[in-house]
Amino acid sequence: MKKIKMLAFAAACFFALSGTALAETIKIGLMCPLTGGWTSEGKDMERIVSLLAEEVNKNGGINGKQIELIVEDDAGDPRSAALAAQKLVSNEVIAVIGTYGSAVTEATQNIYDESEILQIGTGSTSVRLTEKGLEYFFRTSPRDDEQGLVAAGYIEKLGYKNVAIVHDNSSYASGLAEESRAELEKRGVNVVFYDALTPKERDYSAILTKIKAVNPELIFYTGYYPEAGLLLRQKSEMGWNVPMIGGDAVNNKDLVKIAGKTAKGFLFLSPPVLEDLSTAQGKAFLSAYKAKYNNTLPQSVWAVLAGDAFNVLVEALKNAEPNAEALSAYLKNGLGQYEGITGTFGFSPKGDRVGPLYRLYEVDENGNFVIKD
Repeated sequence: MKKIKMLAFAAACFFALSGTALAETIKIGLMCPLTGGWTSEGKDMERIVSLLAEEVNKNGGINGKQIELIVEDDAGDPRSAALAAQKLVSNEVIAVIGTYGSAVTEATQNIYDESEILQIGTGSTSVRLTEKGLEYFFRTSPRDDEQGLVAAGYIEKLGYKNVAIVHDNSSYASGLAEESRAELEKRGVNVVFYDALTPKERDYSAILTKIKAVNPELIFYTGYYPEAGLLLRQKSEMGWNVPMIGGDAVNNKDLVKIAGKTAKGFLFLSPPVLEDLSTAQGKAFLSAYKAKYNNTLPQSVWAVLAGDAFNVLVEALKNAEPNAEALSAYLKNGLGQYEGITGTFGFSPKGDRVGPLYRLYEVDENGNFVIKD
């Protein structure tokens, strides 16, 4: 009986100490597409945030506490994302970074808000995400209406008068398409075709034939890079050389792998590609990433926006109490203009990124993304 009591006492001490140890970590969630069509984005997000978390922990953590990163795969799918969000809530994370894709992020917003967990979206640009009045939602990516203004301005500047707009019915792509159409029409540019394709198909010759019939001077595709690559290749196979421009979701090197040589001359709007990151933090990040991952770089800037999200979260945790209300207040009122990896930015009262970001890029003959304007 004495032995049993001693064992019970030892066990109680162990669990008490374990609880103390666990309390000394700061749990941060990362939600990203590690499977599905956007796997390259998700894996880069995981590598980037893991690298930055390791660096913070090596330097003593946050106020003496180590970061515990908990990663959940959302598969780039709203239903999977909701399950991933529930798992992170169960793990009692303080805040969550992610995810890529507006519809995927939207499926998780209420889950985190109701649980009073701060969320920082990274590749989620749909306008309505920050129009809901959710106190604890932020994003390091810009909004579709901002991109729509920039897109219309560039299209007008390039001299195109008759434009076809194609989207994929996703929250992001349809939102950008609608914002762009409204702005183009204000500027006197004719939108001669407006329709959606079905993502993840392999043959887009039917919709390309419909577009060709109205003879546009330019195709503006507002969806993601896999379909953009196929459209480029298949319109070339039709012998149709109409120029094409894309939104920021095409900024991924896999676009060139899909389109091949037909990617040459393709234009797209985007935050800066990695080679053009100019801040001190951006340059330091690139150096650290190459050193960690065998001299490679992430596939796109969208994954890097997860790094910006992590860094501003760390800044908030250093200066505010570790709860959603205090962290939210700091990001909106205390952060100011923060020089991050992708540029200098702050947050609006709605949680939107504030600060210039977009550039116009062109794919050159070697498949490189080169600033055109």
